[in-house]
Amino acid sequence: MPSSSLSRWVDRTLSRTQAMDHPQGLDGVYEGDNPIVDIVALHGLNGHREKTWTAENGVHWLRDLLPKDLPQARILCYGYDANTHSTRRVSWNNIYDHATNLVSDLYRKRKITNSINRPIIFIAHSLGGIVLKSALIHSNGAQTGALPEHRSIKLSTYGILFMGTPHQGGNGVQLGRVLANVASLFVAANDRLLKQLEHDSESLQQQLVQFNQISNDFVIKFVYEEYKTPTILGHSIMVVPKASAVVPGQANAEAIVIHSNHTSMVRYLSSQDDGYKAVSEHLKIMVTDAPAVVQLPCQAETRVHDASGNTSCFTLPLSLSGLPERSHFVAREEELARMYQALGNKPGRRTVVVHGLGGMGKTQLAIAYMRQHRNLYTASIWLNARDQTSLHQGFRNVAVRILQEYPDLGYMANAASDKNGNASLAVKRWLNESKNDRWLLIYDNYDHPVMEGVTDDVPLGEVGGSSRPNETDQAAPEGYDIRQFLPDTDHGAIIVTTRSSAVQIGELLQLQKLHDIGDSLRILEATSNRKGVQDDASAVALARKLDGLPLALSTAGAYIRELATPWEQYLQDYETEWSKLQRLSPQLLAYGNRALYSTWNISYDSIRQRSESAAMLLRLWAFFGNEDLWFELLRQGREDGPKWLQDLTESRLVFDESMRVLCSHGLVEAHSTTVQPGPESNGYSVHGCVHSWMVHVLNAPNEQGLRTLAMVCLRLHVPDLETPESWLIQRRLMLHADRCRQLLDQADDQWSRTKVAESLATLYMYQEKHEESELMCTQALQGYEKLNGPKDISRLNVLNILGILYQDTGRLKEAESIYEQVLQGYEKAWGLEHTLTLNTVNTLGIRYQDTGRLKEAESIYEQVLQGYEKAWGLEHTSTLNMVNNLGLLYQDQGQLKEAESMFERALQDKEKARRLDHTSTLDTVHNLGTLYLQQGRLEEAESILERALQGYEKAYGPEHDSTLGTVNNLGLVYKLQGQLKEAESMLEWALRGSEKAWGPEHIKTLESVNNLSTVYHEIGQLKEAEAMYIRALQGYEKALGKEAIATWTEQLKRRSCI
Repeated sequence: MPSSSLSRWVDRTLSRTQAMDHPQGLDGVYEGDNPIVDIVALHGLNGHREKTWTAENGVHWLRDLLPKDLPQARILCYGYDANTHSTRRVSWNNIYDHATNLVSDLYRKRKITNSINRPIIFIAHSLGGIVLKSALIHSNGAQTGALPEHRSIKLSTYGILFMGTPHQGGNGVQLGRVLANVASLFVAANDRLLKQLEHDSESLQQQLVQFNQISNDFVIKFVYEEYKTPTILGHSIMVVPKASAVVPGQANAEAIVIHSNHTSMVRYLSSQDDGYKAVSEHLKIMVTDAPAVVQLPCQAETRVHDASGNTSCFTLPLSLSGLPERSHFVAREEELARMYQALGNKPGRRTVVVHGLGGMGKTQLAIAYMRQHRNLYTASIWLNARDQTSLHQGFRNVAVRILQEYPDLGYMANAASDKNGNASLAVKRWLNESKNDRWLLIYDNYDHPVMEGVTDDVPLGEVGGSSRPNETDQAAPEGYDIRQFLPDTDHGAIIVTTRSSAVQIGELLQLQKLHDIGDSLRILEATSNRKGVQDDASAVALARKLDGLPLALSTAGAYIRELATPWEQYLQDYETEWSKLQRLSPQLLAYGNRALYSTWNISYDSIRQRSESAAMLLRLWAFFGNEDLWFELLRQGREDGPKWLQDLTESRLVFDESMRVLCSHGLVEAHSTTVQPGPESNGYSVHGCVHSWMVHVLNAPNEQGLRTLAMVCLRLHVPDLETPESWLIQRRLMLHADRCRQLLDQADDQWSRTKVAESLATLYMYQEKHEESELMCTQALQGYEKLNGPKDISRLNVLNILGILYQDTGRLKEAESIYEQVLQGYEKAWGLEHTLTLNTVNTLGIRYQDTGRLKEAESIYEQVLQGYEKAWGLEHTSTLNMVNNLGLLYQDQGQLKEAESMFERALQDKEKARRLDHTSTLDTVHNLGTLYLQQGRLEEAESILERALQGYEKAYGPEHDSTLGTVNNLGLVYKLQGQLKEAESMLEWALRGSEKAWGPEHIKTLESVNNLSTVYHEIGQLKEAEAMYIRALQGYEKALGKEAIATWTEQLKRRSCI
């Protein structure tokens, strides 16, 4: 036989063998008894039309089990060549080819059997789910001239069971790694196929976006495996973990676990198999519900016809002329999906208003939607709606385009030729035609609305003094009412982009910052043309600094692209040379040649026209932090503040009205960060990049009045411990404390600088920011000395704060020296019975207690308690705190009954006088819990310490010293109860928190080390226990000295109950 003939014979033989090994196409395993639903099953990577669904005992559950439970379902299996390791011919078909073949084969089958409109339920295993998604995307986009009959598959699809399909990455694992896991079950995968499935490949990214836009049309079950699967190399892996198999946040979707591995999750031995029961029960519900949802065959056929109706007179090719350059668009899958849900094939007029901060990418989102769904609309038209002049020009350009396509339209010819005419009327007439019902109109940059109840032109107060000369004087365009330019009929789709949330003429979609840091890094990488951005720590830090604002990210990338500047240098310049850096950055075509430093100037000009107070509020905000500005904070500066601030803070309603003006322009977000406002109003926030603009553009560098005003507001609002829910106010103020500290050196008034430093020292002390508090104490002491000399009595409060800091950080001798100095000062100034003197005596008693001088401490506490009872009464909070302290002393002395009596008295009266979750109440709750622990009353200790922990976490967070102390003691309870794993978890939490808060060698950290060592010992982790014991001992010797170890360990034993 000639060699060429032999070759052909071999090819034919191999092809027949291949077809036998991997049967392809649709196979009807059960035709159904008067079927009302089609169930179609797709195998996965390296799967098989029969073997994929067949268990080791030969049971093919789709053929042998399911028909008995679902007799009214026709069951089909689809085979395709996804063989990746065969030594014979390998299929090079890509996913799209498999998908279109599936749609084509299924359509023909249903057409021939007169079942074109029968509901479909898909079952897709592994890679089959990706093929299925591509098939449904293809079906959804089918139009006239592009296989419109294929659209019936999507329209008839009711439900999907994704069985171990890798939809996404998750828990730090890239999708490409998950897909490689699937391939590893079979040695080596088809490189071309796997390359297309890589997480960062354009095709898969596009598929994720597109399927999300139609996924809500189906009932979806995400079925995931529970066990690892053996690979060909002998080890086992979790092939498709839950994080990859389940897509969170989708409507009509549910996650289901199958107690099997990746391959056995679709193979069932019998009808009693748990996996089969779960799958078949969900299918039964779907089969029951599907016909009513998909409805009558004629209605489905009508939908197909409508989607591909006669549009030959109203088709307008997509034109890129005039469109802003589309640059590096990433993410926004959720927003695109919402837009599709609102604008897709539905009856009537559909309108979406995309609003948000300037530079957030509203224009890019609208253009991305238009391009992505160009086949859904017969005409897609973009119009610049910045002002009426731009809009009229846009309509005239559209008229010219329409005339080019349809030269016989006389009214359009007149509109196109008349440069001074109103072309919008002619274009609207064309859009109003009853058969022209599948157009998309985009009105872009409608930022200055004038509607009934909405205006940018009516001033709310006198304008004066609120602008910075030569910086922000850009005239805002004259506003207008866009509704006069909208088509009149009840059909078509409209997108309006605007900075104003007041444009409420359709479904509102607020465009917010990019939340995924990976999306920000992709913009930086694309715009800078530099690789490895994800691995550059400075680039990551810059991405976090720019906080998901696309304009800022694109500006940074464009600057880097033109220069040899490293990311680290750009980040440093952004912090120190913001204005100069922004002015030197290139303007971006994708953002209308706007620069970051000027993009919000027009919004500010518009705000000035409406409200002086609102404009001044923006300028004042530059001297606070960017997060959580609220009414009561600014009201503190009202008494001696300027008239505009007095007007602004006249009432909360007036304040909120000015904030509403700022919010409506997209510059401010309401209630976005304040989870627990406590007793005061909710707050408002601005994006970090907007705040930089406020700092560097809205105010001159030497601005003193607003700087001082901001510091006064914060200083006067630092609460004392008697203020209701003071801890919540403190946490909110911390968002502004660092910004205020930056301003101190620039303030002219020495008295103001000193008083602000003292208030910041107090605030930082309350929040256990010891280093910052000590710096503020030093600055305040120096200030008082400059003002009034070294003996100024005002210094005593600052010295007292410094003593508390020294005590908390283990500098006990320095603390005692300062307390004695403060005590002498107060005694001389106020006498022994003054409450300020008593407060200092109490602090000195705490010092004596901590160093084991218990008798001296007891004498001091009793003296202070008597003084408080005389000055404040029996139930005053200061008195009750003293009772609590005396209880702690009795506990240290081993007088447990007396300690319990004191704690119970304090707790009872605190609960009566304050809320149950007040931090002072929680302190006594915690102390009573530690007493129960010491007494061996473990169940009571566990219950009450859990109450304290819950309250502390809510008030302070998981890393506060009070929280960590409770965690430590609860860990000791678990240890004594024999719950060693729980004890280990708690004590490790306490240790991590202490190391972060105090450092690895602090006494409080060493206490956690010591306690954890005992748990390791009991668990049997002897090496870890030994290391912890040695670390604790060496740490104590270093911190306290060997001579003090005995005293401290005795105290530690009492506190730890060991």
